[in-house]
Amino acid sequence: MNLLARREHSETELYRKLTQKGHEQESVSAVIQALLNEGLLSTSRFTECYIRARRERGYGPVRIHAELLARGVPEDMIEHHLNINDNAWFIAAHKVWRKRFKNTLPRDFKMRAQQARFLQYRGFTSEQIENIYQSDPEHA
Repeated sequence: MNLLARREHSETELYRKLTQKGHEQESVSAVIQALLNEGLLSTSRFTECYIRARRERGYGPVRIHAELLARGVPEDMIEHHLNINDNAWFIAAHKVWRKRFKNTLPRDFKMRAQQARFLQYRGFTSEQIENIYQSDPEHA
């Protein structure tokens, strides 16, 4: 309960944390099932909260998708909650770009590659990155 009081967890995360603390696998599975039945543990709720928190910290959909997979969230649930083609991701990419590069469009290929690598590392798609250079950054 202490782990769930701090933040939402996926089933896989909670299972891993509890078994690492030395609890028996069978009892951990029973506790997780009881938490699921009572509605205290929800992978769907975890997914929504995780996406919101990572988006606010400037991460893109590709990176968030990979992080959720690593945390044991099923692919279909990720696809349901994480709409990669949503226009909000284009706005988020612009916001991250403006913050990091101070609205400075690249002067040459080397600078453009540097900016693109940074945004790719943050998890934005190539389409979202190209949109930054094609539109007017002042009005994005």
